Amino acid sequence: MPRKSQAPDFEASLSELEKLVDQMEQGELTLEQSLQAFEQGIKLTRDCQQRLSQAEQKVQVLIEQNGQIEAVDFETGEPVEN
Repeated sequence: MPRKSQAPDFEASLSELEKLVDQMEQGELTLEQSLQAFEQGIKLTRDCQQRLSQAEQKVQVLIEQNGQIEAVDFETGEPVEN
């Protein structure tokens, strides 16, 4: 059941990233705390980007038809011209 464990991890990472941004925007952190928050934010951002990339690859595999990948508009389901 990897899908169920990955979705909450992504959501948790995104939520934590939002909290860090809020803390930094308030301007009440010391320089050291700001640097630590920034470093943690970078790690969370990379983790989220990696998970999104993996999800995109899975979607491409799922929409592969006749040996070719067809780009499809997410909202309409219509093929996208490249």
